[in-house]
Amino acid sequence: MSGTARTPRGYRPDQVDAYLAALSRDRDAAWERAARLTVLAGRLETEAARLRETAAGLAPQEYGTLGERARYAFGLLREEARAVREAAHEEARHEVARAEQDAAGVERAAREAARARRAEAEEEAARLLLAARAEADRIRVGARREVRELRGRALAVLREARAHAAALPGVLETERAERRAAAERADAERESAAKASLAERTARAEAGLAAAGRALEEAAVRARHCQDEARARAAEILAGARLHTERTARETERVLREHGDTWDDVQAQTSRVRDRLTELTGRAAAR
Repeated sequence: MSGTARTPRGYRPDQVDAYLAALSRDRDAAWERAARLTVLAGRLETEAARLRETAAGLAPQEYGTLGERARYAFGLLREEARAVREAAHEEARHEVARAEQDAAGVERAAREAARARRAEAEEEAARLLLAARAEADRIRVGARREVRELRGRALAVLREARAHAAALPGVLETERAERRAAAERADAERESAAKASLAERTARAEAGLAAAGRALEEAAVRARHCQDEARARAAEILAGARLHTERTARETERVLREHGDTWDDVQAQTSRVRDRLTELTGRAAAR
């Protein structure tokens, strides 16, 4: 029977399930056959008991009238019937024993298959546990690596912020220096503009003085013919020149008060202009 075969280890779970199902069917079939034989044996026992009771109720048979050969044949039949009955009982006992043995074999095979399947399941569970632990280790290592990377980026940002904070005073000093330089350039431009304006006004004053000198020369020429007119004209021209010079000097002083760096130069130029006017006035008076 298939129940006597041993299930080798290492089969797949579906093969083990199929083998267990086959063993269960064989076991059920063996138990069913044993049950049928048991029922049949019971029936035979019942029938034998009934026959014995029937035979006991019969009157004793007289075989005296039978011949020697008939009695011998009847004896053989009785012996054969007894042998058949005993053989039937023995065969029933053997069938029951074989069915029980087959059932026990099937049960043992089922237990062995169950142990094999349990071993397979334990091996599979161990393998899955090892795989889960490896996966957990991989995830843990990845998480630690990610934490280190995040910590490195945070430290880089912190170092950059500290460097920016350390460089901030220098940046502020640079901005202050640039503002000072811009203010100085603006002051220099205003001073240059003031000097240019002063030079322009001084040039105009000197031009006026030159014109006055020429007018004095012309007046001196005409003085020969009209000295009084020439003197009056010269005085008028000198007065206008003096007035223009004074206005120029006052305006220049006002502008230069705002730029004290060139005040001394302007005073010197103004003194020279005044001396020139005094010299011209003296010449006109002498003439």
